[in-house]
Amino acid sequence: MRKSPSFASLSVSIATAGVLLVSAAGCSTGQTNSGQNSAEGTPSVAPSSPSGMQAPSSPPASVTKPAVPSPAPSVAPVPAPSTPSAAEQQLAALSLEQRVGQLFMVAAKASGPEPGTMEALTKYHAGNVYLSGRSKAGTAPTASLVSSLTGTVSAATTGGVPLFVATDQEGGYVQVLSGPGFSTIPTALVQASSGAAKLRADAATWGKELSSVGINVNLAPVLDTVTSPQFAPSNAPIGHFQREYGYDPANVSLLGNAFADGMQDAGVAPVVKHFPGLGRVVPNTDVTSDVRDTATTRNDPALGPFHAAIKSGARWVMVSNAYYDKIDAANIAPFSSTVMDTMLRADAGFKGIVLSDDLCSAAQLEAWSDAERALNFFGAGGTMLVCADPASIPAMHQAVVQKATSDPAFRAKVDAAALTVLRVKANQ
Repeated sequence: MRKSPSFASLSVSIATAGVLLVSAAGCSTGQTNSGQNSAEGTPSVAPSSPSGMQAPSSPPASVTKPAVPSPAPSVAPVPAPSTPSAAEQQLAALSLEQRVGQLFMVAAKASGPEPGTMEALTKYHAGNVYLSGRSKAGTAPTASLVSSLTGTVSAATTGGVPLFVATDQEGGYVQVLSGPGFSTIPTALVQASSGAAKLRADAATWGKELSSVGINVNLAPVLDTVTSPQFAPSNAPIGHFQREYGYDPANVSLLGNAFADGMQDAGVAPVVKHFPGLGRVVPNTDVTSDVRDTATTRNDPALGPFHAAIKSGARWVMVSNAYYDKIDAANIAPFSSTVMDTMLRADAGFKGIVLSDDLCSAAQLEAWSDAERALNFFGAGGTMLVCADPASIPAMHQAVVQKATSDPAFRAKVDAAALTVLRVKANQ
């Protein structure tokens, strides 16, 4: 079986002399364990001490009093030169168009990619792809499909940086891949009944099936807390499909993160979703516009499962497409710096990839053009944009490149986001 590509084993292109490395110091999305060497200052030179000899009270006229030496000036510490990390070297070697490409995850039908997907990967340098729809073909044809996608990687497309290849393998009603070699995964509500230890072991098995075909990211688990079993059928995006792991944050955290740990055990990165939660809404943002959560607050107990995942080392968090009236009523979550920068980065200390939900086909986004969607998301602090419609990629990519060319502050956001993606890839 084909194994997922190894990011750490890639040979890294070293930037030529004179190429300006983008500083990680201005990047709020820096990943830990990046390989950046810490600078050590040289110690200050201590001032000279006086002789310590006591002068006589009445020295002879012919004897002059010895002068007390002046203290030598302190020498400021000199930082040692730092060696750029692998991710920083990669970033320096990428063109702006390639950097922007790292910020997109484009859909590829699990039954076979459309021409638009291949154009996004080749012409528009998309650095990430996910298998969408449904396939019952099994592991062998899926491995072949993944190979055709990863085969687009070259110096001209992604600068030689491998793709993240994802899919949505939650279980139950949301399982993209099935057929020979893939387990039939139950709904999250059924998974929860097995307990945390067995669930982690089961998830590791399911993760190994994904890894065997070259998939290295799973867009799961759901960490949204549905308020009650009685409300669940009315909760269109989560409870209606039994995607929840329970009805209180503690159980959701214990069991949802057991699934995440099992995926990680298999070498597949879990994506916890949908921050800050869809367990209290009624309509589904995929098919309805103006979907609002009127209850969740910035310090809500329902955020607990996400905070636990981040504390345990989660490198991916997907943001929902809903409005949150008590957090930022004016902006949907993927356009809200309060949600992404304040709540995720500052409050929760998250340093990984802030991933959008689909911004290309969801009804919640119908009021904005493709270009506006991309500019709003990255401008508010997003890291990687999920696009279910490959036809939207050209307008989005071009808009981001153009704004980054003319707006230094926006360019800094693009470079910081690209560096975050490269850091996560380097440590996958």
